[in-house]
Amino acid sequence: MAPRADTPKHPDLIYDVGLHKGEDTEFYLRKGFRVVAFEADPGLIATCKEKFKSFIDGGKLTIIEGAIVSPDLIEPGDGKVRFYRNGDVSVWGTVRADWAERNARLGTASSVIEVDAVNFADVIAAHGVPYFMKIDIEGCDAVCLNALNEFVARPSYVSIESDKTSFENIAAEIEMLVDLGYVSFQAVEQSRMRYLSPPNPAREGDYVAQRFEEGSSGLFGAELPGKWKSREDILRLYRFIRVGYFLVGDDGVMKWKFPGARQLRSLTGRVIGLFTRAPVPGWYDTHARHSSAED
Repeated sequence: MAPRADTPKHPDLIYDVGLHKGEDTEFYLRKGFRVVAFEADPGLIATCKEKFKSFIDGGKLTIIEGAIVSPDLIEPGDGKVRFYRNGDVSVWGTVRADWAERNARLGTASSVIEVDAVNFADVIAAHGVPYFMKIDIEGCDAVCLNALNEFVARPSYVSIESDKTSFENIAAEIEMLVDLGYVSFQAVEQSRMRYLSPPNPAREGDYVAQRFEEGSSGLFGAELPGKWKSREDILRLYRFIRVGYFLVGDDGVMKWKFPGARQLRSLTGRVIGLFTRAPVPGWYDTHARHSSAED
């Protein structure tokens, strides 16, 4: 194994991996952080370049254009990758064909375009290790986590979109984070973010009176309102979350159409919600805190 790079970690730097329309990047910039943001969709990139022109010109924001993929999938030569651009739900753009097929089952259409392939480790080497890293790139979050193995320093906090398609996948995500030195976790149900406000006084960066719009990741790090959990406790919670997704999620088994089926699904969701204390099936991000942040 090659020696890990001693790349510096910057306390004022955040990586927004999955820029989309800039919902999260705007929050991070307003709080005074520098941001390196990643986006594959050319239309969304153009929108954000115009929206954040003053921050880009001032050196506070760098946008990395292209799709993050595992380095072994980057073809020599033109360095391009197929990207499934979702015309109905823009946040569902992905490089994974199986995710595009799932999106089609849910009634949305994708078109295939070619975009630049991005080697995530190369970007870290060039810009430094961030304080916080938000990852939401539709099925490729693990690529970013794997890249951290090449560096000595680790972000104090990371968040990823939880893979609820199987408990085995969730457990693998947690184990990957544990292997990277992350020791405490929160499962944050994202639909509730629009009801939360940043704490005042701020516990991360500057205070801003932010109203989180739908689709944003919201609060992070020390400003998360929940209780940090151990590996064992977060996996116990995710078992209940997974049951809810299995029964009443997008591909849930309770799709019956007999009289009273809707009421039965609703009752099932309420019962499971007694354990998850959140809407069922829900949409979750896993937040992780590194051991170095607890010193």
